[in-house]
Amino acid sequence: MCGIIGYFGKKSAQNILLDGLKRMEYRGYDSAGIACQNDNSICLVKKSGKIKDLRNEIDKSSSEFFKNAVYGIGHTRWATHGSPTDKNAHPHLDNSGNFALVHNGIIENYKEIKTFLSQKNIKCVSDTDSEVLVQLIAYCFDGNLEEAVSKALKKVVGAYGILVISNLDPNKIVAARCGSPIVVGMGNSETIIASDPSAIRPYTRDVIYLEDFDLAVISDNNVCMLDIQHTPVNREITLMDWEELSAEKGSFQHFMLKEIYEQPSAIKNTIRGRLDFNAGTAVLSGLDFDSSDLTSIKRILIVGCGTSMHAGMVGEYAFEELSGIPVKVEQAAEFRYRNPIINKNDLVIAISQSGETADTLAAVKEAKKKGVTVVGICNVVSSAIARETGRGVYLHAGPEIGVASTKAFTCQVAVLLMMALKIGRSKRYPLYEGEQLAKWINNIPLLAEEILDQNDQIKKIAKKIYKQEHAFFIGRGFLYPVALEGALKLKEISYIHAEGYHASELKHGPIALLEKNTPVIALLNDIPGKDKTYGNAEECKARGASVIAIATKGNEQIADEFSDKIIVPKCPSMIATIPTTIALQLLSYHVAVLRGCDVDQPRNLAKSVTVE
Repeated sequence: MCGIIGYFGKKSAQNILLDGLKRMEYRGYDSAGIACQNDNSICLVKKSGKIKDLRNEIDKSSSEFFKNAVYGIGHTRWATHGSPTDKNAHPHLDNSGNFALVHNGIIENYKEIKTFLSQKNIKCVSDTDSEVLVQLIAYCFDGNLEEAVSKALKKVVGAYGILVISNLDPNKIVAARCGSPIVVGMGNSETIIASDPSAIRPYTRDVIYLEDFDLAVISDNNVCMLDIQHTPVNREITLMDWEELSAEKGSFQHFMLKEIYEQPSAIKNTIRGRLDFNAGTAVLSGLDFDSSDLTSIKRILIVGCGTSMHAGMVGEYAFEELSGIPVKVEQAAEFRYRNPIINKNDLVIAISQSGETADTLAAVKEAKKKGVTVVGICNVVSSAIARETGRGVYLHAGPEIGVASTKAFTCQVAVLLMMALKIGRSKRYPLYEGEQLAKWINNIPLLAEEILDQNDQIKKIAKKIYKQEHAFFIGRGFLYPVALEGALKLKEISYIHAEGYHASELKHGPIALLEKNTPVIALLNDIPGKDKTYGNAEECKARGASVIAIATKGNEQIADEFSDKIIVPKCPSMIATIPTTIALQLLSYHVAVLRGCDVDQPRNLAKSVTVE
């Protein structure tokens, strides 16, 4: 979750570290800090709050030390162990002040290590699990920094991405990873190390992705790759494929709004070249399936967390409808702990925007251990899940900076629809219907644009409900996961307590929570069961709720029964999930802005959940 960065080169390290932290701030923004090395000494500044607070603290110090330093490390924190205070902010120093460390992950056995250190009269001053690492590295040091890091990490249980510097072995940065991402950018006479490619992108596109138990020793424009046993390893230099401009906010007030409006082009990139209209199927080369592979699939398991899990639920409906294959969606965090029953003819699909989600990655490893085929759906090229699965589909949605996912979700759904079409055509789905569905998938960007054209109307509705503290979202069939996603988006960025329900479940308890003017967003699209959902919405209205109707174009008479409505284009049920979701994204966005919330960086959240 946290963002870490290191720089070694000829420029002022301070500026590059701060710029990189700002680009990664969506990973965590409870506190931040940098440590630079110059003249065989370490200078450190850290501060609770956001990067702007750290900049102010550095400006107040007016230190020439930072301006002249050409290498150092930095950190932006999402708090796990220890509250977000100055004391608990990274980087952490050892007691001698000779070693500095930044860490992303969780050290599960930190209490045992802390007890060991205490027995050696080494006291920790913070409440974090991370500090024990720098104290342990200092204890293990015998003249060589990377050897000390290796010795210390052999005693560690848990996940880590770390950067370490020491004035006792200067002019180098040691990076190491296990479970938490580390990317090394190979620039022109400079090296940038980070937990996220976004911090590297302005300086180079040539990167090395560290594998678990890798160490990288960076010094004088040289990168030496080792494993934890100090054996040299080879890691390929790869090319990042995202353009720098796509990670900038431009004229939009927030990244989230920009990313909502990017969805027509993002979805177009996702589906480009992947539809065969003549054969009525999808061409997904990353899956590497032949016809016998497809016909052998007897069950599909989909794993994901949060928004990705909701996308998987849409996929569940699509796979079952098109192929007749039974599908189960699993919360990734529970998958490996309940010893899931997996058969050799199962297909496991792991969904993660970042490709680094710790729980989903653990589920992938569990499935592989059981010998089943696993594919990934990720947005970030060469991410951990993409590398671990070895096959899958990239979204090609471009960077998503807003913490609340928008375009990643709709692109995930588009990929799942194409996968369902491909597998369905290998099973039972007729050619003619396949041709028609391929055309509908290809038309999704235009449907998305129709929703974006209603932004002003949706903003007017937001003005009517933004002062409420509770909201319900109800839907059926393909729109049930959309109701869940709509509720999640509203609670993520506006802090309104929102819940999504299958419409029929209201009468089984939740309707007791309805109060006068409680917003109920009813997904009344023209799909099977819409009349029942309409009846459920009327029940809410009769009890004083403020019903906002989402209705299909051409069926406005249903929506006319309610004071507020959003009209979505007429299209098949599975296709309707995307424009309907975009409408709910816009509604949540405008509510959050009206409430004065930090839309791009909601409290307590981080973009990429790399700890379990």
